[in-house]
Amino acid sequence: MKALVTGANGFLGSHLTRHLLETGYAVRALVREGADLATIEGLPLEYAVADLADVSPLDDAMRGIDVVFHVAAVFRNENLPRRVFWDVNVGGTRRLLEAAKRGDVRRFVHCSTVGVQGDIRNPPATEDAPYASGDPYQESKRDGEILALDFFKRENLPGTVVRPTGIYGPGDARFFKLFRFINNGQFRMIGSGNVRYHLTYIEDMVTGILLAGEKETAVGEIFTIGGNEYLTLNELVGKIAVVLSKPLKTGRIPVWPVWMAGLLCELTCRPMGIPPPLYRRRVDFFTKDRAFDISKARRLLGYEPRITLDEGLRRTVAWYRGHGWLD
Repeated sequence: MKALVTGANGFLGSHLTRHLLETGYAVRALVREGADLATIEGLPLEYAVADLADVSPLDDAMRGIDVVFHVAAVFRNENLPRRVFWDVNVGGTRRLLEAAKRGDVRRFVHCSTVGVQGDIRNPPATEDAPYASGDPYQESKRDGEILALDFFKRENLPGTVVRPTGIYGPGDARFFKLFRFINNGQFRMIGSGNVRYHLTYIEDMVTGILLAGEKETAVGEIFTIGGNEYLTLNELVGKIAVVLSKPLKTGRIPVWPVWMAGLLCELTCRPMGIPPPLYRRRVDFFTKDRAFDISKARRLLGYEPRITLDEGLRRTVAWYRGHGWLD
């Protein structure tokens, strides 16, 4: 089997690429021209170079491919115009789907995000909870997901949508900020800390995504792929502090002053093209519930997360320390 992985040099894409190779797949990596390929350097890969924001067809990248794992996306970036999110996360997805149909691809796995469901009102949320996207990234991913589901049905392309919960593990730079602030004694909880958060260790995530690309029961379905537990932000921060052997500061910061400061920074900095030092979306981490039900993936895919949160946090901290990130 030959797989095409879009965004193969990113955190999730690189781990998925390695997992596919270990499982016996041949892999073609779709990357942008000039992309940093350090995460996949030395791997036995084919390469296809393309920009998903471009309007050019992607047939060459799709030639001879059995299964597509579409992971690439424009992620949250405060300095990008809104249209860029839709150019890549919707327009790029459309061109991949069209090329996959023309290339007689057997399976298409579209990687979305649980963020399309926004703040979860009645946690844990199933896949049937309504869309409630809250920023340009989430809104564009919602539109890309809807596009993919419609294309699968209308064009009879066997496809699946996966929605990862928060992904962490060795090499992750997104949640590293939380580890760093706790390690440096600079972390302060904004708000009560009682919102729920749901993490997934990277090895479990790529296992779930591969199952979505192989199981016949996955066709036409949406699956939330998550870890084996969710917990409050207070509990998560406490666990990270224990693994780091660091004390936690007990002071808390009210939400609304920080939110208003973020709004002021955005209004002041954006007209001048300056990245705001603080923005409202950053506050969402402290105020929105993110807890999900993964029973559908367990039932239809046979997915079962193997790495407990405590073990995953230990492995992640060991990697950060081993690579000097916490120095």
